[in-house]
Amino acid sequence: MQELKRSALISLWFVFLTFPIMVVKVNSIEKTVQWRWMNVVYVLVGSFVLSLLFRYFLYRKEQQSGEDEQQGDNTGRSLIHRLLIVPKYRNMIYGVLLGTAVVFPFLTSSYQVNIMTTALMYVVLGLGLNIVVGLAGLLDLGYVAFYAVGAYSYALLNYHFGLGFWAVLPIGGLLAAMFGILLGFPVLRLRGDYLAIVTLGFGEIIRLVLENWGGFSQGPSGISNISRPGFFGIELSLEMAIVYIYYLMVLFVIVTIFLVNRLQDSRLGRAWIALREDEIACQAMGIDKIKTKLAAFSLGALWAGIIGVVFAAKTTFINPASFTFLESAIILSIVVLGGMGSIIGVIIGALVLILLPEYLRALSEFRMLAFGAILVCMMVFRPQGIIASIRRTYTYKPRNRDEA
Repeated sequence: MQELKRSALISLWFVFLTFPIMVVKVNSIEKTVQWRWMNVVYVLVGSFVLSLLFRYFLYRKEQQSGEDEQQGDNTGRSLIHRLLIVPKYRNMIYGVLLGTAVVFPFLTSSYQVNIMTTALMYVVLGLGLNIVVGLAGLLDLGYVAFYAVGAYSYALLNYHFGLGFWAVLPIGGLLAAMFGILLGFPVLRLRGDYLAIVTLGFGEIIRLVLENWGGFSQGPSGISNISRPGFFGIELSLEMAIVYIYYLMVLFVIVTIFLVNRLQDSRLGRAWIALREDEIACQAMGIDKIKTKLAAFSLGALWAGIIGVVFAAKTTFINPASFTFLESAIILSIVVLGGMGSIIGVIIGALVLILLPEYLRALSEFRMLAFGAILVCMMVFRPQGIIASIRRTYTYKPRNRDEA
């Protein structure tokens, strides 16, 4: 009965919060107000049932965690991790995903290909930020600044000097990495909330400079008629260019996954993880904290700069409004939702966060409400992310006297 009362109070409170959205509909053209009272009943009943289900699953989760502690099951390996450990299943999954990616443009429309290209761009951005936040434990809220550096590098070099996509691609990445090092130096002594505030300010400084320095960046008007990527001098139509950029992003995702995975398993990757776990202990073990942090900032920014160049080439128009704090928040949400430090989790998190709002358009004005509810449920039942990063452990089993 106590749970029923709580669910009833929650449903009433939810009706009150959603009343302006669900009940009141204003027609500004005819200057009339439509009252949709049946939506009150739908919200009341729906939120009451969902609250009961929410409490039931939360109770089951607590029971399951208690049973795991009693049984000593703390491996945390999900079904995907268990499948990827076996080489046969791993190669089968990789083959299916690669085959699906190759034939995807031939099975869907240009609109769907364009959406998937955007999702793949956010996959690479999420993997880049995962180095800074997920591995090194440095909370960066200004990651979009490096994204803007790459985009404006291509736009300005193409506008003033006529340089093409492939010539500017490494330049944009290197310029963003340099800005990552410039950001890293002032924040070497900062951590936690203070680090987040400084990086947030850095992102806003870059955006405001681009918006107000009209002689350099064309100001709020932006830069248009940016050249699309070339293919051996062949002139591509709009649909062919969309498919071409899609395949480029598939290639970039594969290369990024390979490199980030190698970095994660390298000596530098282990230093990042040690820095994330305990900065003082990391320094006491002889790890150079300054070089480790600067490497994380610069390598994370490198991928943002490269995708910034791709973004400018894809849209052929950029302005400072494309690089607001909301973009940094979305990329950070991808890392947190997918699983900090987990490559597979970040990929799934990017696909969910970018594709789900598009495919919830059938819910019209309620799609962001449904999207927010999904995220809240996800954070309650999977706070470690969709695919949590597995902490590597080493077990020593001494041989008994007979074997010796």
